[in-house]
Amino acid sequence: MLRSQITGVGSYVPSRVVTNFDLEKMVDTSDEWITKRTGIKERHWAALGEAPSDMALQAANRALESAKLSKSQLDMIVYATLSPDHEFPGTGCFLQAKLDVPGIPALDIRQQCTGFLYALSIADQYIRNGMYRNILVIGTEMHSRGLDKTNRGRDVAVLFGDGAGAVVVRACEVVKPESDSYLFSTHLHADGRFAKELWVPAPGSALPDEERLSHAMLNENLHYAQMNGKRVFVSAVEKLMQVMGECMSANQVSTEKVDLFLLHQANLRINEAVAEHVKIPPEKVFNTIHKFGNTTAATIPLGMDEAIKAGVLKKGMLVMLAAFGSGFTWGSALLRF
Repeated sequence: MLRSQITGVGSYVPSRVVTNFDLEKMVDTSDEWITKRTGIKERHWAALGEAPSDMALQAANRALESAKLSKSQLDMIVYATLSPDHEFPGTGCFLQAKLDVPGIPALDIRQQCTGFLYALSIADQYIRNGMYRNILVIGTEMHSRGLDKTNRGRDVAVLFGDGAGAVVVRACEVVKPESDSYLFSTHLHADGRFAKELWVPAPGSALPDEERLSHAMLNENLHYAQMNGKRVFVSAVEKLMQVMGECMSANQVSTEKVDLFLLHQANLRINEAVAEHVKIPPEKVFNTIHKFGNTTAATIPLGMDEAIKAGVLKKGMLVMLAAFGSGFTWGSALLRF
């Protein structure tokens, strides 16, 4: 049967490290407060002049090298982000130009923290139906340019970092389903009733104003992320457990059979709560949030690359991916690496 296989993984984070102690100098917060509530110790923020597509290019080249695939063999780019280079066109096009692969389709999606899983699912469908054979899937985020680094925005600003992660997804013929490396299934959901629990109100064409962005909107901080932290936390734990259970049930796999869980890195306390409820041993959950903060669409591929480098993720392992984010959106995927 024709299925998708992740054959290459790459990631990139900017060189600038911003610790909790650095943030103490910017806003009224503390290392103890941030660590206790989120598990974050540091994050990376981009340098001046560095664009999201620049980070994506680094991750893409590393993924292609890992896959031993020439960029000329790519059939498509699927790019997930909520922090594009520009309002339009899609950042996938800017990345395509930097990769120098003109002509192939470049698709941008904006499913925030679940973006990588949505992108992976799209790539999987194109491969399963035989249209494409080699697809580059990217998750990139540059939050540092869109954070309110004052006391008014401190609860959100301490959470986010910059980074990029990429995978090469290739078509493969599965001969031995019990041992071959391939993507079993993806499971995606959304509930727009909660869209405004975590969102950026402006700029926007739906606003009751003649302009998409006005001085009044800026004065009200509408161009910065607004979050109902308690609602997001509770919903994330609930939906992650549900969608992981859905994925395991669909593939007749128990928690015990999964070798590694790579969950979205929004808050270490969310992942700890999920692991406790589902009875996942801590050593089976690989977290990177202490080093990178929440890099939204990049957290899962970035975590995958880090797990490989650490010798935690190895060929033949059964791996569960799961994420929850604004929208609300949530999803899961099961694969044999």
